[in-house]
Amino acid sequence: MSRIDPSGTFTLGGRTVKRLGYGAMQLAGPGVFGPPKDHGAALAVLREAVASGVNHIDTSDFYGPHITNRLIREALAPYPDDLAIVTKISARRGEDGSWIPAFSPEELTQAVHDNLRNLGLEVLDVVNFRSMFSIHGPSEGSIEAPITVLAELQQKGLVRHIGLSNVTPAQIEEARRITPIVCVQNQYNLAHRADDALIDALARDGIAYVPFFPLGGFKPLQSSTLSSVAARLGATPMQVALAWLLRRSPNILLIPGTSSVAHLRENLAAAECTLPDDAIEELDSVASIGSA
Repeated sequence: MSRIDPSGTFTLGGRTVKRLGYGAMQLAGPGVFGPPKDHGAALAVLREAVASGVNHIDTSDFYGPHITNRLIREALAPYPDDLAIVTKISARRGEDGSWIPAFSPEELTQAVHDNLRNLGLEVLDVVNFRSMFSIHGPSEGSIEAPITVLAELQQKGLVRHIGLSNVTPAQIEEARRITPIVCVQNQYNLAHRADDALIDALARDGIAYVPFFPLGGFKPLQSSTLSSVAARLGATPMQVALAWLLRRSPNILLIPGTSSVAHLRENLAAAECTLPDDAIEELDSVASIGSA
């Protein structure tokens, strides 16, 4: 694990991207709903990310809704040639901010056009279909119909590559029988490692794995262990959690989000965080702490 280059690159669709990217979700208002508290600060974070070398941004038109995509366009268009913008579809937002499944053919098609319009693009680099059978985690159910719709939009030239989010291994295999899949975005971190075998299988096939919630769902003992390692290394718990993920597998691409330039810089510094073997051994044990 420690021999993997954390500052390296990986292929995402047709692009070579740096393994530490940026997730735009936190640029929207509270609950990922409504405008940001500080519009100028949101633009500054996006511009700082790209100026710092980030060339992979994760977004969705249901963030806001429409807010983050419009911010990305305002801050960064015309886009750098090497910038990969990855979006996701299959949900819409209620007037109360609720998350509503939206994966009929008409809703998926409209979502692609909404993303194109709000990002100011003629074709989307990567579109992730997010399974909405369960909002809080993967749940089995056929995704053949929505993936077929996306594949048709790809054939029409509106989408270059297709990815998946919040999915099971069976759903990944089902989708791959329909069209090539370039990335999978699921929850995975030090404490939640259900996708260990999946990550390794995807790595063998050259498919990117994009974990979200790098500190999500930790128990107190798990958090204290992470904090102890971080203090010993002179780093923040988030930096150590991100550094561990970068070293877990070469196909892991990170998209930590923030609405603060200072926090963005801290997150990006995780690529320079060196984890000695004893720290890696201690971090590897976090998942089993408190599991009994």
